[in-house]
Amino acid sequence: MEYANIILFFAFLALGYGVGTYLEKRHYRDIEAREKAYLNIPIVTMEETVGYEQEVASANLVSGSVVISIDYFKRILSGLQMFVGGRVTAYETLVDRARREAILRMIENSHGADIIENVRVETSAIGQSANRKQAVGSVEALAYGTAIKLR
Repeated sequence: MEYANIILFFAFLALGYGVGTYLEKRHYRDIEAREKAYLNIPIVTMEETVGYEQEVASANLVSGSVVISIDYFKRILSGLQMFVGGRVTAYETLVDRARREAILRMIENSHGADIIENVRVETSAIGQSANRKQAVGSVEALAYGTAIKLR
């Protein structure tokens, strides 16, 4: 009976890992496709622009935010990585996906802007585990900037 419980535990662990990996890869494919669609919109972080050849028609604040959670299998792996030190790749992909998704949502909220200036990206850990400072449960990323439409 004990062996059956152990086998069941590892089966669910493998299933969770497989589903989590599949969903993460699917999200990355979606992000890459959307990034290609928006290659024509410049995103700049400088505070002062050189000037425009055309007159500015409008300038509006735009933002995009997302909350992405880490799956339990990656949380276990990251805990093991913290014991030996080095890069915690599970959290790197979590933050990368959140940052890129927030920027894409900001672009989608710009409603046809020609350029987005002064772009900033803020991240924070949220959830119950974020208060214990032991493990990150999910990450929020907020991207914001000034959407410029030219005449």
